[in-house]
Amino acid sequence: MVGGKLGSTTVSVTLIGTATAILQIDEVRFLTDPAFDGAGHEYTVMPGMSITSTADPVLSIDKLGHIDAVLLSHEDHADNLDTIGRRLLDGRLVLTTRDGANNLAPRPDVFGLGGWQSKLVKVGGKDFSITAIPCVHKSSSACIGFVIESPSFGETDGLPNAIYYTGDTILFDELYKVKDKWHVSLLLINLGRAEAPVGAEGSMEPITMDSRAAVELIQQIKPDVVVPQHFDSWAHFAERSDQVKKNWAEAGITNVTYAKPGEAFRVL
Repeated sequence: MVGGKLGSTTVSVTLIGTATAILQIDEVRFLTDPAFDGAGHEYTVMPGMSITSTADPVLSIDKLGHIDAVLLSHEDHADNLDTIGRRLLDGRLVLTTRDGANNLAPRPDVFGLGGWQSKLVKVGGKDFSITAIPCVHKSSSACIGFVIESPSFGETDGLPNAIYYTGDTILFDELYKVKDKWHVSLLLINLGRAEAPVGAEGSMEPITMDSRAAVELIQQIKPDVVVPQHFDSWAHFAERSDQVKKNWAEAGITNVTYAKPGEAFRVL
């Protein structure tokens, strides 16, 4: 679906796998959380927990076309940044966490942001303000989402129009503050109910949202268009795309686009 408005700007999304997507804003192309190693790879992400990929990305890095910048929610989990994905960081603007920027040094174009910190950048000749949104992702040292705004996006009801990529997070109240600062034209949301042994005595708890938690976020921040991802391709995801579709249909979520992986789909 094409819905909502973003001033004179057009936006398309190409889902690649897990949390990896091309977000094209006019001619500027951002890549989220690059993971390209493919099916069968196993990684240890914390003591007592390994994760295993179950599917290949639908596009390999040589099929991506030009990428101007990378939005990296966190660098210490292989389903968000893996061995092949790291190749895409060199020579590009990368925005990530402060810890992530330190761990990825020395790369002069990698910048770390703390929660609610904004950075003005010029990407592909276009001006953007990018704000780090806090996440709660207990198995990671740090994680952020991103709000992207630009003068060309315009306003709705006195608030700047923006694109919000959640990164990996469970639902918590601080996320609702987004609606006080921006009109969310596009919500790119990571789901899957990924689980990790982070509870009492190592009990399994969710570290990303499921579809029902996402309904609450959608109802609070009222985005024009929602694009879900991060619900297939890994063994530690407890909720798959078919369950997301079922639960959202029951909840009356109609402003959603289930983009076909590998194909650019215009959403705004």
